[in-house]
Amino acid sequence: MSSVRNTMTGMDIESMDSESIKKYLFQTAMKSQWEEVVRAYRQNERAHKARITKSGDTALHIAVSDGQEEIVEKLVKLVSKKELTLKIQNERGNTPLHLAAAQGNVRMCKCIAEGRAYLVGILNKDKETPLFLAALHGKKDAFLWLHYICTPDDSHPKCYNYCRRGDGETILHCSISAEYYDLAYQIINLYEDLVKYVNEVGFSPLHLLASQPSAFRSGSHLSPWNRIIYNCILVDELKVEEAHHFHDRVINTINSEKAAEYPENYKTCINFLLVFWKMAQVFGKRSTDPENPEPKGGNPGHYNACFDYVKLLSKAMLILLGLGSKEIRKLRNKKEKHKWSVQIMDKLLKSASTYEYEDSGMNPQAATTDETSPYKISDGGDRITLGSIEPSTTDHQQNENKGNNGTIGQDQRGVMREGSLPPEVSTEKKNPEMEKKETPILIAAKNGVTEMVEKILELFPVAIHDLNAQKKNIVLLAVENRQSHVYQLLLKRKIMKESIFCKVDNDGNSALHLAAKLGDYKPWLIPGAALQMQWEIKWYEFVKTSMPFHFFVRYNKESQTARDIFTKTHTQIVKDGGNWLINTSQSCSVVATLIATVAFATASTVPGGTKEDNGEPTLENHPAFDIFAIASLVALCFSVTAMVMFLAILTSRYQERDFGKALPRKLLFGLTSLFLSIASILISFCAGHFFLLKDELKYAAFPVYAITCLPVSFFAMAQFPLYVDLVWATFKKVPQRSYKE
Repeated sequence: MSSVRNTMTGMDIESMDSESIKKYLFQTAMKSQWEEVVRAYRQNERAHKARITKSGDTALHIAVSDGQEEIVEKLVKLVSKKELTLKIQNERGNTPLHLAAAQGNVRMCKCIAEGRAYLVGILNKDKETPLFLAALHGKKDAFLWLHYICTPDDSHPKCYNYCRRGDGETILHCSISAEYYDLAYQIINLYEDLVKYVNEVGFSPLHLLASQPSAFRSGSHLSPWNRIIYNCILVDELKVEEAHHFHDRVINTINSEKAAEYPENYKTCINFLLVFWKMAQVFGKRSTDPENPEPKGGNPGHYNACFDYVKLLSKAMLILLGLGSKEIRKLRNKKEKHKWSVQIMDKLLKSASTYEYEDSGMNPQAATTDETSPYKISDGGDRITLGSIEPSTTDHQQNENKGNNGTIGQDQRGVMREGSLPPEVSTEKKNPEMEKKETPILIAAKNGVTEMVEKILELFPVAIHDLNAQKKNIVLLAVENRQSHVYQLLLKRKIMKESIFCKVDNDGNSALHLAAKLGDYKPWLIPGAALQMQWEIKWYEFVKTSMPFHFFVRYNKESQTARDIFTKTHTQIVKDGGNWLINTSQSCSVVATLIATVAFATASTVPGGTKEDNGEPTLENHPAFDIFAIASLVALCFSVTAMVMFLAILTSRYQERDFGKALPRKLLFGLTSLFLSIASILISFCAGHFFLLKDELKYAAFPVYAITCLPVSFFAMAQFPLYVDLVWATFKKVPQRSYKE
């Protein structure tokens, strides 16, 4: 059959063989002639199971992928009598419900899976269920809908065996890793036991959250202006979505037409009108309903309406200021992420019984018997310790715990036990990440998540003694990774201070040794090698002076002092910093020399000449002359000063200690003098030239002077960020860590 006629009669479709119907369905689907596809499904049952693409997709797969909601509903009705058609999987093992769940299309998920809960549990080649795919792609509504299909009420057992794939990742792991915190919040409330599950490398959801410093406010750097906008934005907290409210909302969304898209400003105006109407209803009900007086403690509706009004008012003001809705939306998303991540952290720490230390709590890793295994089951497998965790399932136990699908270990209730792995994952497999055995507080300290460090220490004070495989505690990791905020937080805790700050790692390195060691990339939030070096010295001195004299051990196991390590690891950055200072000083000294030359000539020239009888300036009583005389002298003085400072930098020895105070202060003093000399020479030029235009072009002189000063002002503006960085680096006591997204 070389071609397919679009006007083919129903009799022709009904008589087609399997190959003909495949070609017909493929061509009509590729041309988006979906009504013809529906007609083929109605008249020829061979079309129901026909795989029309190389990847094994049926026409129903393609309709779902194309988002054809009405067509999908018609096709599902036609094949509902033979529900085996809905279980057809393509080469990747995906059913039509897998594709609909991955897209997050609730309407298609509803028509395919409603009344067919078994479809939600079908696994694809990656051992992923449609429920798992909905969570993997952050489709909250689709996930909740599929969840309520599996568990229509609280008495129904939750489908934990649908929530994990072959590599050990659960839906909670995936949602936290992808920063779908609104979905993760719902998952924690629906599947509380998932908080205790670990993946293949032994990471719990709390481990993953601690590995995301940008998800917290302490791990994000905002400019001063963005910080003001950030604080003006109001964000709602996450709330548990009840089943009946969710069903009502989704049904209303499906039944209603798609809302029209308006520009952000129009949306704000509409929201204002809605809020005003809501407030009017609340206040009207409050004043006109004598049978329902306001309860003691205030009217919640009244406060909610006022809060909504303030929230929209702040958003509208930001838009009216010309900041643009895109930038505001970006900052709003960032603040939502920061606020919701703290909520997720609190829920994880509240729900997980992870910090249950044995003995006295002084050695949380002592319970581990096999240091090469990252999993550890405690209390018969009902709980998992956070410190060191190992897969305790032997081959015999795995056979006993294997579920119906043969992929997920289950107990008698059908719920996966912590640490149980799919058969595809070998428990003998070793992984570098598995051998680290870092607890969430150690990961949080290493990444600078002060919120998590503070919260864990508040709930579990003994966690301060946690160690990783290199025997580095929370203090050593914070110092090594230049997490100054975490280190300052620990300094404020006076309890057990001496016992944790004097610890050393496997190599005998104390906190001072690690402070002297430079990592592989620039650790500080400051540009330029010279300023990086300045903050390295400040960090070393801050750690050294934060503890009493002789508090840290002097030598490590390689007989190196902290100063030896500092000199060895900072050789390259000292060289780069010296080259940067030389280039900067040479460029600025040329400008300072030119200004000094012009200022000297200007200072020795008197506008209008002098009187012959006494040699006094002719224009000495004019204000412009006084301004000219003072400005020219100031320009000469500061330009010479700047030139001397830059020459002092060029002739410096560029030793390590010079980058701490001497060189940055010389550069700061030189740039300050250079800026002042530039401003003074411009003022003297304008004041001296004013006498030429004061009679005929008096009012036109000022715009001309402003335009003339622009080129030189651009140079000052270009160097101003460097000047600000110098001031910040010089006067800030404790350096600030840079952040990697």
